[in-house]
Amino acid sequence: MSRSGLTVNFVACQLSALCAAFWFRLYLSPGETSPAVRHAFATIFGIYFVIFCFGWYSVHLFVLVLMCYGIMVTASISNIHRYSFFVAMGYLTICHISRIYIFHYGILTTDFSGPLMIVTQKITTLAFQVHDGLGRRAEDLSSEQHRLAVKAKPSFLEYVSYLLNFMSVIAGPCNNFKDYVAFIEGRHTHMKLLEVNWKEKGFHSLPEPSPTGAVMHKLCVTLVSLLLFLTLTKTFPVTSLVDDWFVHEANFLTRLCYLYIVMQASKPKYYFAWTLADAVNNAAGFGFSGVDKNGNFSWDLLSNLNIWKIETATSFKMYVENWNIQTATWLKRVCYERVPWYPTVLTFILSALWHGVYPGYYFTFLTGILVTLAARTVRKNYRHYFLSSKALKAVYDIVTWAVTQLAVSYTVAPFVMLAVEPTISLYKSMYFYLHIISLLIILFLPIKPQAHNQRWPQTLNSLNKKMD
Repeated sequence: MSRSGLTVNFVACQLSALCAAFWFRLYLSPGETSPAVRHAFATIFGIYFVIFCFGWYSVHLFVLVLMCYGIMVTASISNIHRYSFFVAMGYLTICHISRIYIFHYGILTTDFSGPLMIVTQKITTLAFQVHDGLGRRAEDLSSEQHRLAVKAKPSFLEYVSYLLNFMSVIAGPCNNFKDYVAFIEGRHTHMKLLEVNWKEKGFHSLPEPSPTGAVMHKLCVTLVSLLLFLTLTKTFPVTSLVDDWFVHEANFLTRLCYLYIVMQASKPKYYFAWTLADAVNNAAGFGFSGVDKNGNFSWDLLSNLNIWKIETATSFKMYVENWNIQTATWLKRVCYERVPWYPTVLTFILSALWHGVYPGYYFTFLTGILVTLAARTVRKNYRHYFLSSKALKAVYDIVTWAVTQLAVSYTVAPFVMLAVEPTISLYKSMYFYLHIISLLIILFLPIKPQAHNQRWPQTLNSLNKKMD
């Protein structure tokens, strides 16, 4: 989503994409239309929406796509993921930097960096999955890497369709190439049902689940989020965190509570954009994930957030795992699982670079590293004392919920403030309390060794193979 908020062009494009998605599913269905035609229409619509929304800035998107397709065609399998990663991230970073220095922290109403960020995720995801499929032995892959590995380089039409299709080019989310191609070819829902052993559970035929219910539910969430954005967000602007009343007059407890309220008020625009993007994909028939624990068809394959789990999170980790889910998954697949050293730190750094070069992002991610390490240490040292009874567990959950919400508000405030001066002003008014507490916890609480199975699966001999 554009950091400029809910622009008219953005909303118009996404609502047009929603209508196009219903038309695409009903009149260009896989049973009656060839994959090539579906690829072509998805791409043409996507290019049109990008040009309409971002004008000549959309050239950046097309240049990056063409450069990286050249790498896909010409680079050796052993280097295809490296070259694609550095070119895509390098171009994205150059665009981020140019916006800072040319526009002096100004935020354009036509902020093209949002689609560029999504395309960067897709380019690198596909490059690593092609490398896994063609350049690594099956026994060296994790089960997920094996499932997602791409066994042949995509054609030009498949490549541009995956990167520029109208369902996700404006607001995402990132998805896997194999899932996208299966959707275009009409194998998407059946593939997901087979993955959950549908026939082994006694069902002899594969149904065609309708996304209509899921789309209607997500549109209702979108509408509520829009109303909250138009009311709450305007009532509690981020700029109020640096006004004289907050900095000089309010007491510390009031600042804590007010910071929480302001950060809550900043969420609806993200809830709106990501839920609407999810609905667009579902309306086209993409996003089916199988069957949930209650036996109902689920359409959350591309969901970018879980609002209930965010608002009830009892740990920093739980909060992060349910916010911008597809970006977290991308970071895991291209960085955390593959780097041999300091995976948490390097993943935070990549996340910051991907988001941009505003100083506020780096305050957030550096603070996030401290808070994550401190929270992990506290959890390992004390959580087991509260599991002996339901009453103690309830007390633990209430306390950790409150601490998590306050910690997240403190950590992410610079992310929406962007610049150095307001960030320092805010943290000074809060006495840098969370930084100090986190450092004390890390320095003085004993660090218990992390169990091997608590990290995303890796084998002991994978350090060298990760760099292949």
